[in-house]
Amino acid sequence: MAKTKIYFWLKVDKKFFDNIFIKRLKNMPGGYTMTVIYIRLMLESLESDCILYYERYFNELTEELALKLDVSEDDIQMTMAYFTKCGLIQIDGDKNAELLQAKAMIQQETDQAAYMREYRKNKRLKMGKSYNVRNKPNNVEKCKTEIELEKEIEIELEEEAEIEKKDSSAPASSAAEISNYYQSRIGIIDGQQYQILTDYLTLDGMELEVIKTAIDKAADNSKRSFSYINSILKNWRQNGIKTMTQVEDEQRQFHQKKQGQSDDDIQDPFIY
Repeated sequence: MAKTKIYFWLKVDKKFFDNIFIKRLKNMPGGYTMTVIYIRLMLESLESDCILYYERYFNELTEELALKLDVSEDDIQMTMAYFTKCGLIQIDGDKNAELLQAKAMIQQETDQAAYMREYRKNKRLKMGKSYNVRNKPNNVEKCKTEIELEKEIEIELEEEAEIEKKDSSAPASSAAEISNYYQSRIGIIDGQQYQILTDYLTLDGMELEVIKTAIDKAADNSKRSFSYINSILKNWRQNGIKTMTQVEDEQRQFHQKKQGQSDDDIQDPFIY
């Protein structure tokens, strides 16, 4: 049986360049070079689960990466140092580098999926040709035929888009949104904090809006700290709260209990 191949690529959109760490590079010496190298590092990591492994051919990982990318070691060192400080690259005890943002941007497709996509494309082209070789109909019939063809192609494209949407990594894009939202409301997020928040999403099954609500509560209460957000999410996890409906129910129950008690007798479930 032929082995299934998997193709990987990065989905880079406008949000990538709106990231505060990328925007800050625009005003730094060598910022453009560092941005390009960072993207190349992410591409280099795709086939190894977004980790650049230190193979110990040289004294440092940066030396190996400079050779692989054919860039200067100084540029690699500056890039690695900058993005490590930003929390987007994590270096473990074995000197391997994990590119956290790449995990949120990675897309993949099997060779079978690529074949089916190409097959559908060719099928649509053949359908178009078959309409052209028929006897020329009158204008009304021609208009109807073209509309039917366009509608059929549109339906097929929608079905294909739906399949690709299901196959794509929804948690990955949500993880990137968590990072961007945290930084817009709280401040810089480091690699460990990023991993903890994404674990609530991917491992505990919390809705994205639940995590964003915890971030909002911290910001709105002027308690912009990760520990405050984490304590809210831990409490919700212990109580089995994973959806916004459950969050709203908890808040509703709190207000109902509070109606017959003084403010000092009951604690807001959002305050820890």
